[in-house]
Amino acid sequence: MHIVLVEPEIPANTGNISRTCAVTGSSLHLVRPLGFSVDDKSLKRAGLDYWHLLDLHYYDSFQEVRDQYPQGNFWFLTTKAQKNYHTVRFGPDDFLVFGKETAGLSAEIREANAEHCLRIPMGKDIRSLNLSNSVAIVLYEALRQNNFPHLF
Repeated sequence: MHIVLVEPEIPANTGNISRTCAVTGSSLHLVRPLGFSVDDKSLKRAGLDYWHLLDLHYYDSFQEVRDQYPQGNFWFLTTKAQKNYHTVRFGPDDFLVFGKETAGLSAEIREANAEHCLRIPMGKDIRSLNLSNSVAIVLYEALRQNNFPHLF
């Protein structure tokens, strides 16, 4: 599986997500600009002992990710989607794309990929879940659907 973070802002979230990617064998793709330095203490503290196990990639735009993986199956997680994440069938090499903590995915990305936008069900009066929790929820569902490849 592939996790794509578009312009992540909070180093602790990215650190936690990097740890989740490392322990599941998932690749992490970070799209600049990042809201922190990859040398940031908080980022390293959250994932330091796993950092060397991480399959990590950097890009200057989301389009660069798409161009690198033209045959990739991309899913876009947003609170603005109508379809719930558990209603689709994930493949073992799918890309799960998440936006920045304060604004989510841009309208441009959501509109261009409307048929592949998914949401995590949650209460109406709460803005959203923490980004690292959202990644873990959807990633583990995708891995479950594929019988947890490489994890046993």
